[in-house]
Amino acid sequence: MNVVRVENAVKRFGDFEAVRSLSFTVRQRDFFALLGPNGAGKTSIIRMMYGFSPITAGEVSVFGLDVRTHWREIRGRLGVCQQENTLDPDLTVEQNLRLFANYFSIPRSTARARSEELLDFFALAHKRDAKVMELSGGMARRLMLARALISKPELLILDEPTTGLDPQSRHQVWERLRHLKAEGLTLLLTTHYMEEAEFLCDQLIIMDHGQVLVEGSPKELIAEHVGGSVVEIDDPDEDVMAFLRDSDLSFDALERRVLIYANSPDLEHTVRERFCTHACTFRPATLEDVFLRLTGRELRE
Repeated sequence: MNVVRVENAVKRFGDFEAVRSLSFTVRQRDFFALLGPNGAGKTSIIRMMYGFSPITAGEVSVFGLDVRTHWREIRGRLGVCQQENTLDPDLTVEQNLRLFANYFSIPRSTARARSEELLDFFALAHKRDAKVMELSGGMARRLMLARALISKPELLILDEPTTGLDPQSRHQVWERLRHLKAEGLTLLLTTHYMEEAEFLCDQLIIMDHGQVLVEGSPKELIAEHVGGSVVEIDDPDEDVMAFLRDSDLSFDALERRVLIYANSPDLEHTVRERFCTHACTFRPATLEDVFLRLTGRELRE
């Protein structure tokens, strides 16, 4: 069953087309990611999904319901953890959860029990009476996740949920998200951390300029676009570059480094024996390699 279906969706802001004939589906119980550089259209499509921003053209449905006509019902069945901290700084941790429960008309006793459950799940019970401004960045992000789950949503939308967190806090959040998926929740993620998407997601799309570039599982995309491993050679000489130009190897030549994508152990062995007497790095290929190959390495505003 598809929880989300986006078909030829278009979003324009005046003459600017932020989303261009975008299509994808999110299956029930999947952990799905939208990846892309800044300005790729990720936030625009998410806002269309829960009725915050009207669709210019195309179709977007969630739970089989058209977002144009059933946005209120859709919002009642999903949770959204936004990138910005939207917690109420004048309230305590527990009060933030209880207040949000009121928006869903959750009975007081149910809201109390649900708050207790979520405070325990996100390791925040000892901070229940603390004000938001007293929380660390990791605790604040966990509280936002708890708030998004207060209504027991069928779909959880995560817009860059671990931005700015230290490695320990990020891994804490990851483990909670993996637990939620194991319990059957469908999750939709946007992130700039390719390691995060590779670790968490079943399926993903990489998009740019409002369009889908590729779609698949992290393992499938890595195998298809960069192979199994990467050889990095610093300051390659002309012998290296001449060999690569005459070979069938896939590579990227950067300013003072070349990245060779080895699709088989034999190719990696050849490169190692011929050119890696010094200044070489051998590592597994990653989703970040795929992302950079498809979207480029130049800085964007």
